[in-house]
Amino acid sequence: MTVSVCMIVKNEEKRLAACLDSLVPIADEIIVVDTGSTDGTKELAARYTDRIYDFPWIDDFAAARNFAFTKATMDYIYTADADEVIDEPNIALFRRVKALLPPETEIVQMHYLNLGEQNTVYNAKRELRPKLYKRLRTFEWVNPIHETVRLDPVVYNSDIEIRHNAEGHHAKRDLAAFRKALERGMRLDKTLHSMYAKELFIAGDEDDLREALPFFEGSAGDPSRSEDEHREARCVLARGYRLTGDTAKFVKFVLREVIASPCSEMCAEAGRYFYDSGDYAEALCWLNDAAFETEAVISVFSQGAETLSLLADCYEKTGDAGKAAEYRRMADEWEMPEMV
Repeated sequence: MTVSVCMIVKNEEKRLAACLDSLVPIADEIIVVDTGSTDGTKELAARYTDRIYDFPWIDDFAAARNFAFTKATMDYIYTADADEVIDEPNIALFRRVKALLPPETEIVQMHYLNLGEQNTVYNAKRELRPKLYKRLRTFEWVNPIHETVRLDPVVYNSDIEIRHNAEGHHAKRDLAAFRKALERGMRLDKTLHSMYAKELFIAGDEDDLREALPFFEGSAGDPSRSEDEHREARCVLARGYRLTGDTAKFVKFVLREVIASPCSEMCAEAGRYFYDSGDYAEALCWLNDAAFETEAVISVFSQGAETLSLLADCYEKTGDAGKAAEYRRMADEWEMPEMV
């Protein structure tokens, strides 16, 4: 089995060498598609491959990756980002997969290690992601009677771990891409709806939330959306209304959610509202519910260090130094869940 490594890059000269060094042992060819670098990215990439192509940036990551895939010639395509590294033990695992993978396998999933807790829109440190794809898929008939064409891909979950060494996040870039897509009239599918909500909740500021309110107001009332999407929308709206000072709408969405199906995001938003209002006793009730009594809809961070720190602040404000110290320690020790 042979592997084409396909990458899209822009201004990655600081991180690209470490990534490519780890890919050389597993790649039969390396394809680098540059979307407009102004630093030494292409010159650095040229030390590793002569398969370097320019692709004009059109605010579409899928278009750039599809272009990169058209340049691949090997059996499988491995898609990589410049801030990823595979260490020696996992290079050995990758080589073993190359040697032993059954030819009918169409997708290989690998464990993605999110090492920067605040630099991800995912809710765990370690999660399976599809990373290796069969370049040419064939269709075959299955079942001895009532035969049908097999449409579901054959997926193999490997033990390979990929280190994601994020330095800062790309929230502003990604949020701008979401806005441009919506301006073009694109309908966000369920996955993108969730990702937009997560980007806003984890890294969006007041301006980002304000600009997103019309979309999520429409989403919250769209009967064609799922209940999961409705809940995501209501969480975003609650935060947006709190940050923009629309108290009446904020209270409406919080009350509706906590009566129907409370979640940690809504409880945390209510706790922050009462904290900012100076009602620390009421804030304590909501923040405790956020941290310990409810589950997250969008982001586990609503149960995490920020909420626990706010609980500590509330206990300090109400004169309970012991509880304040306890929750400060819990905030310091909080970590993202290991897996989802």
